[in-house]
Amino acid sequence: MSEDKQNVWEGFKAFLMRGNVIDLAVAVVIGTAFTNVVNSVVKGLINPVVGAFGTKDLDRYRSCLDGPCETNQAGDVVRGIPIMWGSVLSATLSFLITAAVVYFLMVLPMAKFLARKAARQKVAEERQAEAEAVEIVLLREIRDELVAQRGGPGPRVPSPK
Repeated sequence: MSEDKQNVWEGFKAFLMRGNVIDLAVAVVIGTAFTNVVNSVVKGLINPVVGAFGTKDLDRYRSCLDGPCETNQAGDVVRGIPIMWGSVLSATLSFLITAAVVYFLMVLPMAKFLARKAARQKVAEERQAEAEAVEIVLLREIRDELVAQRGGPGPRVPSPK
């Protein structure tokens, strides 16, 4: 293998082993499985509820733009221009269900978790700052005591700017 090909191969391996690529691959696989679940909910739950008012298959809801639409035995339109608004409605319902599940089960809990984490970190930083302030006061007292024991002049206090 030539050196250029080996460098390309090494670069490709490094690219694949980055955490972002692996995370993205996992997200795609889970997203695909999640899409199947949402489609099943739409077809098995939403469509029958809508079917109580009409047909169970939302794809059958359509209007004809140009004249009366005629279909053959297979259901294909042979005359007229159909507007398939049932398919659009089905896709919109799938999108809304997916968005709601992602928001309520993933985004909202993660935002709450991050807010709690930030609040805990802020409290910890405030405690750290208080501890450092107490430590500075203690160190000044120790310094003043050491200076007093040596009998030297008082501590030099820097002038405020």
